[in-house]
Amino acid sequence: MSHRESYTPGPAAGAEIRKQGDQWTLVLVRDLRHPPERVWQALTDPAHLREWAPFDADGNLATVGPVKLSTVGTPQISESTVKRAEAPRLLEYGWGGNDLRWELEPLGQGTGLTLWHNIDRGYIAWGAAGWHICLDVLDRLIAGEPIGRIVGPEVMKFEGWQRLKDEYSKQFGIETPGNTTKR
Repeated sequence: MSHRESYTPGPAAGAEIRKQGDQWTLVLVRDLRHPPERVWQALTDPAHLREWAPFDADGNLATVGPVKLSTVGTPQISESTVKRAEAPRLLEYGWGGNDLRWELEPLGQGTGLTLWHNIDRGYIAWGAAGWHICLDVLDRLIAGEPIGRIVGPEVMKFEGWQRLKDEYSKQFGIETPGNTTKR
């Protein structure tokens, strides 16, 4: 059995939503078993991003300036800007009209990773489920056990994504397309 065939995402955990005015932010926290320098490389290097992220980058995200991010499985190309790149601890850029902020903290031999993603409220559980799987794939990639990225339309067909989306919807107390959970 391949690494991918044996992969099943764990339960919905390490996520919360915050609201400021009309803006909703998904906050995901993950403890990774790898040092910040290795996590930073996976977050910024286009070759690494192609292995786990929901987009491809036409340049290295470790440098402040313009970058094009192509969303996997769609024709969407975001003309974006890396706003902050302070290796190996802070990365900020836009994607698809939303802001992303990654913070890395040394945590023993590993890294405490926090992602803030401004996202439409109706899709926040979708985003949480998608990033949950992306971060699992990222962790395995850095460990030398790649399973290939699971993103875009493909992720919605993935067995664990629907379960995670439903768990996050319930945890957040929100209704999402295809889900009638209400708060």
